[in-house]
Formats: sequence, C-alpha cells, structure tokens
Amino acid sequence: MLLQMYMPPRVVPSGLLLIMLLAPLGASCRTGGAGTAGSPGIIVQPGAPGQSTRTVSAEQAADLSRVQPTAADVTFMQGMIGHHQQAIEMVELLTTRTASEGMRKLGERISVSQADEIGMMRTWLRAHGQAVPDEHAMHVHGATLMPGMLTEEEMDRLAVAKGARFDRLFLEGMIKHHGGALTMVKDLLATPGAAQDSEIFGFIADVDADQRMEIDRMSDMLRELPK
Repeated sequence: MLLQMYMPPRVVPSGLLLIMLLAPLGASCRTGGAGTAGSPGIIVQPGAPGQSTRTVSAEQAADLSRVQPTAADVTFMQGMIGHHQQAIEMVELLTTRTASEGMRKLGERISVSQADEIGMMRTWLRAHGQAVPDEHAMHVHGATLMPGMLTEEEMDRLAVAKGARFDRLFLEGMIKHHGGALTMVKDLLATPGAAQDSEIFGFIADVDADQRMEIDRMSDMLRELPK
C-alpha cells in the first residue's frame, strides 16, 4: 500500500513535511502572552531511506515544490513494472507447486502489493505522457533484466520443482528478486536530481520498507525449511 500524506490547502513542497513549532513558553510570558503568531515555521525535508532529515529555507522549499520528474524517474518506473510482473508470475506457481499454506499466504501478500503498485506505476507514466511497457515485455528475446530478476533458466527450474525443493527455490529466488528492487531504489537515489517528485519519493520509500520487511520474513522461512 502506498504512503498517503496529508497535504494542507496551500502549496506544500514536493517530499516535504511542514512542522510548525510554537514559540517557547518563556518568550510568550515575557511578551505578556502575545506569543509570536507571525513567526515562520521550520520546514523539514525528510531524508531518503536510511538518511537523515534536513532543514530548508522557504526559498528552497518553493524551488522544491516545482520539481519535475526526470528521465531517471521514468526509466525506474518503466523497469519496475517488469520487475514486479515477474514476482507475480513466480507467485502464480505456488498454486500447484507448494504444499505449504504459509508459502501461499506469503505469495498472496506479494501478489496483491505488486499488482497494486503496477497499477500505480502505469497511472503515473500515463499522467506524465510516458510509454507504458507491456507486461510481457521482459519475455522478448534479448530483453534487459532489471537487478535481481530471475533468468529464463532459473524460472524454468522453479516451474518444474515441487514441494520442499520448490519452496526453497522460491524463497531464494524471491529474496534475490527483492534485493534487486532495493538496488534499483539505491541507484535512483544516487542519480542527481532524481526521486524528487513527491509521488516517486513516497513510492520508493514504500518499496524500500516493504521489500526489506519481506526479505526478513522470507529469510526466517528459509531457515525453517528441512535440509
């Protein structure tokens, strides 16, 4: 589920959270209770996942409010659609290849979240006049695989496995897959000017948090499998 942030009626800079701090009580007392109603608030820009926040001036905040998506943002969204689609195809194999109810529940959570995010990414691309890749584009001969995606050979091995062997291959493959999504987020954040659009910033923050949480869960499940 994507992060929803409350936006006040006036313009709020992209990716910023306005925090209004009241004047110290002592100052209010010294001015006879008048306070400092006209004093400006402090504008804080949240950092990217794993990074600290920073205070920005009103002028900087106004500049950030006009930030537009970059080519790197568009490429990220287009590539992540195919990345998510492969995860859904992996989950579809669970219906016939596993005997574990826990694995099926894991797959259901992954499928729902990935499908929801694919819908969001397609909508974002259309809204910005960008090409929306076909969901099967990654199967075209010579297509470039995004970080962490399974090769055709790896998908074939997964498709013919069954029972505990399937579960192990699935968990190992999906951990690798999720790790690739984290790499894509990291690479985007390292690109100058990218990830400043509010929707992009909120999306990658959710992807980073969700994928890390699921990697931890799958790692635990992997350790619990019989050797």
